[in-house]
Order: sequence, then C-alpha cells, then structure tokens
Amino acid sequence: MARVGIAAIFTFCVALSGCENKPVFNALDITGIQGYGNDFRLTDHTGKPRTMADFRGKVVVIFFGYTQCPDVCPTTLSEMRQVMQLLGSDASRLQVLFVTVDPVRDTPELLSKYVPSFNPAFLGLYGDVAATEKVAKDFKIIYRVAAGKTADSYTVDHSAASLAFDTQGRLRLFINYGLGADKIAPDIKKLLQ
Repeated sequence: MARVGIAAIFTFCVALSGCENKPVFNALDITGIQGYGNDFRLTDHTGKPRTMADFRGKVVVIFFGYTQCPDVCPTTLSEMRQVMQLLGSDASRLQVLFVTVDPVRDTPELLSKYVPSFNPAFLGLYGDVAATEKVAKDFKIIYRVAAGKTADSYTVDHSAASLAFDTQGRLRLFINYGLGADKIAPDIKKLLQ
C-alpha cells in the first residue's frame, strides 16, 4: 500500500511539473511568444546575402545598433566577446549578428572593420532603408534618428536588448542590455544542449 501511495504522489508531482524539465534562464525566457520575426533577408559585411537558415545548428544572438553608437552598441558587442571567451570550445556554435539601423552611414566597408574588431566570427548585417525598416518591424525593434548639430552628426535612438534563437531557429530569450557575460554565457550553454 505504501508503494502505491508513493507512486501516486510521484505521478501527481510529475503531472504538476508539466512532465518536462524546463531550463531556468538569467535572461527573459520568451519561448513560444508570438509576433516576433524569425527570419530576415539582409547582406553581411562580406557582401554575402543572409537569412536565418544560414545559421541553423547554431545559437544566434541578434543585436540591432549602429557603428557610431557611443555606448550601448560597443558595450553589447564587448559583452558578447566575453561570452564567446566564457563558452570556450562551444563558442564556435554561437553566431552573433549585428544589424545596423543606420544603413545610410553604415556601409559594408565600415561594418567589415567595426563588427569583427570585437570578434572575427561576428557578422554585421545591412540592407537598404526599406529592408532595415522591415526587419526592425518584424523583430519588434524601435529606432529613430535624432538630429545632431550637422546633417551627418545625428544619433540613432534604438532598442538596446538582444534576441537569442536556439539551434532550431526558434526565438528563446530576450537579453536585457547590461545583463553581463557571466549570466549570458550559461544561458547560451543551455540553448546549446
């Protein structure tokens, strides 16, 4: 009788847990959320057309920014460089994508110098103004040009979070700006399992 009772309690506990072992992340777990983009058609800084399918089998972290950003963009890319270091041999299974929201100034030549300076494996992606607007809208990224003292000295206010996709191309994590490499790296390792 005691065995039956223990088995019943065990079965009840498994049922309550949803029968699965869900990982706990440091970033915001948005697995299954609807309305976010899961693909794009942009060109990388080497001139190669890219879509999300090119990175199937890797965890992909996408960040939207621009090369003349004074703080958020270099900080985020530096943080992702640290994540790569913390991942060790698993770093080859992470792809960091930097999508420019300043297609007028962020030429392929400029992106090819800026983005890989943080890590040679990082890719800068760009499109024309219409493609940039579409991909930003699809991925729920907000950005707007803020006028400067001269026509060329404008800044671009933009969303500061990154989005992480698992190896199957599914959106999984919303990574808030400044979360820290020590918290992001374990999350990436969980997505790689």
